[in-house]
Amino acid sequence: MASLNSLDLATTWAKLEEGIDQIMFSLIYNYCTSSRGSPSISGKFSSTNTQSGANLVGADLYNNLKEYLNKYLKNMLENSEEHKDEGLLRYYTDKWEKYTLGTTLLNHIFRYLNRHWVKREIDEGHKTIYDIYTLSIVSWRDHFFMSVHQRVVKSVLKMIEKQRNGETIETTLIKKVVESFVSLGLDDSDSTKSTLDVYREYLEKPFLDDTEKYYTTESEKFIGENPVTDYMKKAETRLNEEENRVQIYLNISTQTSLVLACENVLIKNHTIAIQDEFQPLLDQDKLTDLTRMYSLLFRITDGLEKLRTIFESHVRRQGLSSVEKVAESGGSAAGEGDEEEEAASKVAKTKTTAPGDVDPKVYVDALLEVHRKYADLVTSAFRGESGFVASLDKACREFVNRNSVCKVGSSKSPELLARYCDALLRKSSKSDEGEIEDVLNNIMTVFKYVEDKDVFQKFYSKMLAKRLVNATSASDDAEASMITKLKEACGFEYTSKLQRMFTDMSISKDLNEAFKKSQEVNHEKSDLLDFSILVLGTASWPLQPPTSGFNIPDDVFD
Repeated sequence: MASLNSLDLATTWAKLEEGIDQIMFSLIYNYCTSSRGSPSISGKFSSTNTQSGANLVGADLYNNLKEYLNKYLKNMLENSEEHKDEGLLRYYTDKWEKYTLGTTLLNHIFRYLNRHWVKREIDEGHKTIYDIYTLSIVSWRDHFFMSVHQRVVKSVLKMIEKQRNGETIETTLIKKVVESFVSLGLDDSDSTKSTLDVYREYLEKPFLDDTEKYYTTESEKFIGENPVTDYMKKAETRLNEEENRVQIYLNISTQTSLVLACENVLIKNHTIAIQDEFQPLLDQDKLTDLTRMYSLLFRITDGLEKLRTIFESHVRRQGLSSVEKVAESGGSAAGEGDEEEEAASKVAKTKTTAPGDVDPKVYVDALLEVHRKYADLVTSAFRGESGFVASLDKACREFVNRNSVCKVGSSKSPELLARYCDALLRKSSKSDEGEIEDVLNNIMTVFKYVEDKDVFQKFYSKMLAKRLVNATSASDDAEASMITKLKEACGFEYTSKLQRMFTDMSISKDLNEAFKKSQEVNHEKSDLLDFSILVLGTASWPLQPPTSGFNIPDDVFD
């Protein structure tokens, strides 16, 4: 065995050595710089173009190499007839790899020819002359690829269909074919630049056509035999598979066209069937399916418009229904409010509830519950999309201002909201400051949808005045926080009177403290009076002065 290996090595090296000697001693250089006339590509001799005093010769050598490549590729083409399907792809990719490696070496061997004769011919405008590597690629394209590409592409499409059907395939084969097609794209105006024309014309186009046919057949059959929810899962899976396909073995430029083709077939062609399933999913609170439906229909133009309309109507109905239940039950809330309210509530249970006579907390909580549920749905399932946010706002505005409780008067919602604030901010409230702040934020959510905000201001200012005069506010910080929220929502003018009420209370407090100190300085302890007074501006306070026979002394006015 050792002697056989030695013989093979000796024989092989002898052949290689002869070629290496020729390359090392610049056989091509000697030929290109020979002293005989140099025929150009047109066949005419020229003695004007010289390099280091010698005429440049290259046309014959170039043409001989070109003819050699053509014969080599013709033989390769004949051998390819023996292969088909995956065998053909293996043959094609194997030959491509060896060919490109060999032509890379050829390009180095003919480097001198490239630098001088080829460059001169290209500079003179000969469009059919290329550097040696580009010549080999053009030869492959014209004498092998153009005759075999249909069979190669057909084999590629068969493999992709197998993968779509769940079979395991050798994806590297397809990737190598794609890389070959991309490499064959040369710019006609500048052969040094590459394009994707060959890839797009001979592989991408038939691939996209085949994809549309495949998914048209599959989608129509599947949706006809399965629930829409199952079809949406199938469509989502297929879209992900195709996007991954691009990443694995197709050229990245195909992604946009491929995704668009799949969206048209899998989603757009079945839009009506998918949209018709939206209402049942809303009724059943199917969050996962709603999220999937949004993700699919978001991909196509106007796919969400019908969903937004259905969603708005659904939320409005849910809000009206929730308020109607509150109205029918009388809206009693056990354990809330002061003792007088609890006693009144017990008496009310024995009587028929008047229209619109509901507990403010129960009413507002009912509104908030509907809003909170569908606001969470918009955020989680619909990704906070602006169209669904607008639909939610429209629906909430409707059931907040026009419901069974508001039939007795359009001012009922802002009045009940103000009463809820009053109950929350009075000392009788059982909530701590942290809870109060959270509830105030919720109240502002409902306030945003109240159309007649002036009515709210009217009721709120009266109740605030009573809390301040009677010293029944649970927390000055909570009161200030609520006014700040109202100012942010409606502007400075909306809360200017409310803020002046607090200013009056602060001034009155300072006056009373100053009066008390003056009394302590100027009077004996036994003569001190337990006295306090509130000086309030009539323009800011919504209170009527009490009728009294007390006449203010003239000295006070002086």
